[in-house]
Amino acid sequence: MGNAIRYDVKDRIALITLNRPEKRNAINLAMRKELQEAFEDVKYNPDVWVAILTGEGNTFCSGKDILDTAPEENRGILSNHEIHQYQMHIFKPIICAVNGGCYAQGCGFALNSDIVIMSEKASFGWPQGSRGISSVGGPSRGTHVLPWHVAMGFLMRSKAMTAADCLRWGIATEVVPHEDLLPAARRFAEEILECAPLAVRGMKEAARLGYDLPLEPRMQLAQFIVERVALSEDKKEGIQAFKEKRKPAWRGR
Repeated sequence: MGNAIRYDVKDRIALITLNRPEKRNAINLAMRKELQEAFEDVKYNPDVWVAILTGEGNTFCSGKDILDTAPEENRGILSNHEIHQYQMHIFKPIICAVNGGCYAQGCGFALNSDIVIMSEKASFGWPQGSRGISSVGGPSRGTHVLPWHVAMGFLMRSKAMTAADCLRWGIATEVVPHEDLLPAARRFAEEILECAPLAVRGMKEAARLGYDLPLEPRMQLAQFIVERVALSEDKKEGIQAFKEKRKPAWRGR
């Protein structure tokens, strides 16, 4: 894929690593292109059932590389906000392992993941105001995952949230010692792999597509997906394994 990210698939787990540590993993055109390719593989590769996204070095992602001089008329490469939206609509589980500072557009990768494991050294926030820049993700996503007064308290002062803040306010699923970050993310991935992949994806699909719907159509959508998953081979295998008191052998179909 290139040098801006590393991408590896092993045992049904895809590991995506932002790989511009000398630039604090700032998002430039090359990184967007390679992330787009990685996300497409996660979405369509039948050998990928779970993905982990992390960063190399001391920073997870510092946001957009404002010094990137590559021309923006490169057709077919998603913008920062488009790549976040693409990530949101991958219905396979995505775990974000936040190894350090996660700022500005970098926050979108965490907020559009399903599980967020943070190093105790990590932090989170939108510092754009201190640079004379407004924000898209802070007002549109931050104020939806945080209480209004909490979000504005951080946004309007360009202050970062500590890992403990993120755990307190529900952004982080778990905070772990720095050296335990990837092992913890892999533990979550392996526990997800113990469940039927189509059922897991179905729950994510129902939750994502129904997020902004009123309750009744949200439940109707979820029921439709339940009925679709019930036709799978894995559902039959799950019931049979339960009867036989053995571990199911999922096939993803």
